[in-house]
Amino acid sequence: MSEIRCIGILGGGQLGRMLSAAASRLGLRCHIYEPGAAPAGDVAHALTTAPYDDEAALRAFAESVDVITYEFENVPTSALDLLESIRPIRPNRRALAVSQDRLTEKTFLNGIGLATAPFADVPSERDLADAVARIGTPSILKTRRMGYDGKGQVRITDPEQLEWTGAPSVLEGFVEFSAEISVIIARAADGQVAAFDPGLNVHREGILRSTTVPCGLSGKVTTDAVLIAARIVNALDYVGVMGIELFVTPTGLIVNEIAPRVHNSGHWTQAGCAVDQFEQHIRAVAGLPLGDGKRHVDVVMENLIGEDMDRVPELLTSPRAQIHLYGKGEARPGRKMGHVNRIA
Repeated sequence: MSEIRCIGILGGGQLGRMLSAAASRLGLRCHIYEPGAAPAGDVAHALTTAPYDDEAALRAFAESVDVITYEFENVPTSALDLLESIRPIRPNRRALAVSQDRLTEKTFLNGIGLATAPFADVPSERDLADAVARIGTPSILKTRRMGYDGKGQVRITDPEQLEWTGAPSVLEGFVEFSAEISVIIARAADGQVAAFDPGLNVHREGILRSTTVPCGLSGKVTTDAVLIAARIVNALDYVGVMGIELFVTPTGLIVNEIAPRVHNSGHWTQAGCAVDQFEQHIRAVAGLPLGDGKRHVDVVMENLIGEDMDRVPELLTSPRAQIHLYGKGEARPGRKMGHVNRIA
């Protein structure tokens, strides 16, 4: 067994909550560090509520755990510098640096021979017109940092429509694709890799609504997707679970983005696999053997967003629905409140 007994998690949202629950099944404790509201604190062994510039709190947190991981990418560099001086961070800092910045991410992916949408760096508003002239329209302007679930993005449908995001950005050309899929893959410190089946994703208004497994695509497409995912985690010397979103196009797979953590599109694994993505991540960062990720049943995962919470009483009566609620307070529009895994 691993010598690790307590795992520190940066971020206290639903992913940290489910990581903590998975760790508890393996007899491990989790300590959450979160500046704001922390649903994960309801199920974790310990919770520190402090900002990321509180050096004393960061130091005490790091000294209380054996290894540190994270449930979201945008942890300030200064906090990571301090934490890493005390305890190892898994996945590593390179994976964070690549994924925190869309320009760095796309440059990295191209550098290891993987296709992305055409893109241009747009460091300031005055550079936008030149970028649009190069990439064309329709295109989408995305902030280099911090954007998620459709935030920090502007669709540009006409060369005269030059709306600015307000921050250094990347302009991406639109990709004609027939489907979006995602691969959830894990890599251990010894290089062992285990991937879950690719899932078919459906988004609305920039937010993932559902993931269906199996994805219904050819064996060649799913095999290529897993090979791409493996290339990425190996290139980063990665330890933990990563989510990789890909577009299916007539000329092959294009990488949309990577997430160096457990991922929304991997929630189906809770109902479809003996070892789900959360346990897989805990195993990897704690130095335990990986599970094989084999799927034993077909699953459709649906996010419960905002007023979808009104459907929970009905969902509770469904015999083949596995419900996960995140313990959040107000069900605001666009806010992920939970998800349901329906077993086919």
